[in-house]
Amino acid sequence: MFQFLRNHPFAVEAFFDSSIVLTFAFPKNDLQSLIPECLKLDCFDDKWAFVAVALVQTSKLRPKGFPEIMGNDFFLIGYRVFVRYKNNSGKRLRGLYILRSQTDKKRMELLGNTFTHYRYSTIDITQTKTEDEVQVSSLKGGLKIELGMPGMDIPLPEGSPFADWKEARRFAGPLPFTFSYLPDAKNVLIVQGVRSNWDPMPIRVNRWNVSMLAELGLNDAVLANAFAVSDVPYHWEKGKLESWNG
Repeated sequence: MFQFLRNHPFAVEAFFDSSIVLTFAFPKNDLQSLIPECLKLDCFDDKWAFVAVALVQTSKLRPKGFPEIMGNDFFLIGYRVFVRYKNNSGKRLRGLYILRSQTDKKRMELLGNTFTHYRYSTIDITQTKTEDEVQVSSLKGGLKIELGMPGMDIPLPEGSPFADWKEARRFAGPLPFTFSYLPDAKNVLIVQGVRSNWDPMPIRVNRWNVSMLAELGLNDAVLANAFAVSDVPYHWEKGKLESWNG
């Protein structure tokens, strides 16, 4: 029964007050061991693979159709790998594989670990804003990110593998699908996200420190892009299980 509950047994809806996603590039061999056998890395130029660090202020998270007053408000930090999956009907899907999830609310950790496979933990998260900068930090999480304001005249981060923001936008999360793997049963769990008002804008990263990358065995991260959106209605469909016979 508990396993069933973790498989996204019902649709969920929420509102993203703000979502800022930093995407880091690594040589593809560095990420291969972090994803299950059913998935393939979503690579750029057959060289680079990517981890997204999402900073999301979320409100009114609840089962789809429930009143907003029953929703949960929390801050989410998610660590995700860009991947591809070929389903049983032969369709190739682009999506994300969740490495870790962090939140500032213990209630959200409990709910997240009951109804998903997304590895939630609770940490301190502080967000401060001024007229020209946003800072997100966590002492326990070893994270500090300082950001400027979004805009179209912002240059790509130094060392980015992308030639322009059009290329970079292909690797701006979230993607339509999220995948989990249940190795004992050799099942793949597919969750589809549906969004509206999605118009990501480049955002300048002034400084960053993300110790989780080193904890995952990832060193020499290259900041590839950063995008921001705000005021986005979002919902996730009920999870779908299919067997994998690879």
